[in-house]
Amino acid sequence: MKLNERGLLVVLSGPSGVGKGTVRKALFQMPNHDLVYSVSMTTRAPRDGEIDGVDYYFVSKEEFLKRIKENRFLEWAEFVGQYYGTPKDKIEEQLDKGKEVVLEIEVEGALQVRKQMKDAVFIFLVPPGKKALYDRLKNRGTEALEVVQQRMAKAESEFLLAHKYDYIVVNDEVNNAADRVMAIIRAEHAKTARTIHNYLKMIGE
Repeated sequence: MKLNERGLLVVLSGPSGVGKGTVRKALFQMPNHDLVYSVSMTTRAPRDGEIDGVDYYFVSKEEFLKRIKENRFLEWAEFVGQYYGTPKDKIEEQLDKGKEVVLEIEVEGALQVRKQMKDAVFIFLVPPGKKALYDRLKNRGTEALEVVQQRMAKAESEFLLAHKYDYIVVNDEVNNAADRVMAIIRAEHAKTARTIHNYLKMIGE
């Protein structure tokens, strides 16, 4: 009998450029895991090759606004005229199946989720140093230097929010960071608060 049959919502967050997506991909490549990726909902049109329910849940603006009114998102935001959000029902469905749902998200969104999902596990991914973060942002080569500096300024303020998370993981090397995240997930499943009910039931049988 499993002591904790319900899955965990694992919120992987941190400043832009810290490597959230890279660590998440490394995590999903590890053997023997029960991880599923949290698929976001959006009002933007699908791009070539994108599949509904895999890359995003594509909905109309009317449907999205209706869901906001009904409080059916863990978090949502508007960006360049389009809406993006994390649907509650899809996550609950996976958690009830015992899956570990990984939500890769910016800091602002993570703090929105924290208000609604008290038992989720919040992991703050940080670079080994500010220079490492600056170099990563600059070496992307996709943004002007001014934008890189703006992202660094935003990261400075986000570092101060680390205390709102359960764990801090340094992304010094991608596979090391993924190993630490997996160790956290396993440890969380053994926490007394999550397992005591089923444990007492088991020893009473």
